[in-house]
Amino acid sequence: MGRLNLFFRLKERGTDIRTEITAGTSTFLTMSYIIFVQPAVLSAVGMDFGSVMVATCISSAIGSILMGILANYPIALAPAMGHNFFFAFTVCGAVAVGGMGLSWQQALAANFISGVLLLVLCLVGAVDYIIRAVPNCLRHGIAVGIGLLIALLGLEWGGIVVGAPGTLVGMGRVGSPPALLTIFGTFLIAALMIRKIKGAILAGILVCAALALAFGMAEFKGIAGAPPSIRPTLFQFDFSGLLSHAQFWMVIATFLFLDLFDTIGTLVGVGAKAGLVDREGRMPQGQRAIGADAGATVVGTMLGTSTITSYIESAAGVAAGGRTGLTAMTSGALFLLAVFFAPLAQTIGGGYESAPGVRLYPVIAPALIVVGSLMFSLAREIDWAEPADAFSAYLTIIIIPLTVSITEGIAAGFISYSLLKTVKGDFWKISPLVHVLAALFLLRYAFLMG
Repeated sequence: MGRLNLFFRLKERGTDIRTEITAGTSTFLTMSYIIFVQPAVLSAVGMDFGSVMVATCISSAIGSILMGILANYPIALAPAMGHNFFFAFTVCGAVAVGGMGLSWQQALAANFISGVLLLVLCLVGAVDYIIRAVPNCLRHGIAVGIGLLIALLGLEWGGIVVGAPGTLVGMGRVGSPPALLTIFGTFLIAALMIRKIKGAILAGILVCAALALAFGMAEFKGIAGAPPSIRPTLFQFDFSGLLSHAQFWMVIATFLFLDLFDTIGTLVGVGAKAGLVDREGRMPQGQRAIGADAGATVVGTMLGTSTITSYIESAAGVAAGGRTGLTAMTSGALFLLAVFFAPLAQTIGGGYESAPGVRLYPVIAPALIVVGSLMFSLAREIDWAEPADAFSAYLTIIIIPLTVSITEGIAAGFISYSLLKTVKGDFWKISPLVHVLAALFLLRYAFLMG
């Protein structure tokens, strides 16, 4: 016990072992919905459901433990919401519907390279430069746009929004069982969050799963059992296919920037609540924390899952008193135990065939809608009184869900910001990196049109 106190500096941060374990459990319960959501998302592109579930649990455990050891922060890690949708629906999406047409093996290879690059950037100290270079309006605009995309897919997976000729989308049959379950689950989770119930999203998912089983919208697979084989996704990289793809650099760069932005936002947000940010707004172990994030992404792609990042839900553990890496390591240990609940994950995330060829996910759709709303709250951080910031953020936000492409939204944001700041006479006042990225996005469009 003395060594734990010394290593994690428990007394210095005003906490103890019992409080840290309780906090880590709170964090795990709040973010454990990803165990069910991640396999459902990635299995949509042909990845093995059980293998992705195991990869999710193991990589989340490794990332959280790394965070605890390297940075001593009470922040747990898991596959990032938004990044998984970029992986599945943009990178692996069909070209005919705005996707890039890569296989999931090529997407894993791109995600692996982005993780390695982030590690290198940490080692050479370039992370701070990138963070300062990208304007807040674009960082927050990207997060808000991703939130809208997640919410849109949640509404589609719940049968509330459907395809419609002429207008592309329209209202579905809201009186159908899947739609009613989605609506009920969404308001249940929202109500639990209003009442400040820990693990509100997980609780909502479990209640919806019970109702789905009762009304024939889910098939019971069991609760616990031996972990599924991870072999179907283990080291399934396709580097040759990736490097021969015309947009391979765009995929890698987008994975990299999304990971960096998400991590920084979470570290600052949760770190401030935990008292880990100094008077100058810096986090003493920030580079190590980002390194843990990058290392977890590298391991996660080896196992077979998308970007691993720091979770904003770690704020639940901080609220419960968590102040050190022991909180994160407790969450990591619980993720390891979760691999034995694969049958429950398949019951919850397996989906429901509402019609021939039409598969809905009314059990997890409410979680996506709610997570989308949480990400949308970052819109308040955008300076809407500054026209260049406001319009660039607006384009980023609106284009991501309408094109179902995070890349197109990011491109619109950087191009418009560079142009508008130039018109304003502020060309030299913003980072050269912004202008370089804007130029690269323009070249990409010129190449695609050619």
